Amino acid sequence: MRRRNFLRNNLLAATIPIVGLNLSSFTNRQQEKFKLKYAPHFGMFKNSAGDDLMSQLDFMADQGFSALEDNNMRTREVSVQESIAKRMGQRGIDMGVFVAHTIYWTEPSLTLGAGDKRDQFLKEIRESAEVAKRVNAKWMTVVPGHLALKKDMGYQTANVVETLKRACDILEPHGLIIVLEPLNFRDHPGLFLTKVPQAYEICKAVDSPSCKILDDIYHQQITEGNLIPNIDLAWDEIAYFQVGDNPGRNEPTSGEINYRNVFKHIHSKGFKGIIGMEHGNSQQGKEGERRVIDAYREVDKF
Repeated sequence: MRRRNFLRNNLLAATIPIVGLNLSSFTNRQQEKFKLKYAPHFGMFKNSAGDDLMSQLDFMADQGFSALEDNNMRTREVSVQESIAKRMGQRGIDMGVFVAHTIYWTEPSLTLGAGDKRDQFLKEIRESAEVAKRVNAKWMTVVPGHLALKKDMGYQTANVVETLKRACDILEPHGLIIVLEPLNFRDHPGLFLTKVPQAYEICKAVDSPSCKILDDIYHQQITEGNLIPNIDLAWDEIAYFQVGDNPGRNEPTSGEINYRNVFKHIHSKGFKGIIGMEHGNSQQGKEGERRVIDAYREVDKF
């Protein structure tokens, strides 16, 4: 499942009406919380919880999840953002990442340097800062876009670094963080940012507490492997994780990655942040949704 499909599916969810529920109905139903803060997204449990976003949040909390991801939070109506934030507060759910800007999948943007696309990016970062404050988010995803094929890689990197420095000037006063996500070449050919070491180099050059790495284990298994050593090498710049098994980009235990060992390692290093469940379900319907929950129970045993 590709990221642009996640964005499209989540955008459809933005049009679903929100209906309030009586919180007292959830007494004695909530399962034990996981050791780590795994964050489902809207739609992942819709067969079990229904289409209503509030019901989905309540279902997540009842199953022991304590965080949420929503790539399209920036594009939702303000009233919807406020309703989601209120219910998350009531249910003890922390807000994970949302996508902070328009991602250019097939044409250069941040790699170009000064110009209309930089101006647009910074405008959207300002807008996303307001969204983040509204929904109590700390992190927002940034993907620098496609390669500028007529520019040397060094010039492209310098352009990205300069743009991110300007974004951090906007975010630092609010304690907000952009997390740079390297994406794999198979699902997203031609993008500028592909590897954790490259993101690490950029973060060091930007030199701001508001610019960190989103380490998506699914992408990095495809691009470079060596998962745990690269986590250790980039640790001081990693602020956020996302997961999905490979092949298939579905829940842990559906592919080749030993997520129990990966999560055990992350936990042992004292990670207190959020791990986004940016993947699909390997099976359809309620049975598939139960399999997702059971898979996380299995890999959370360490």
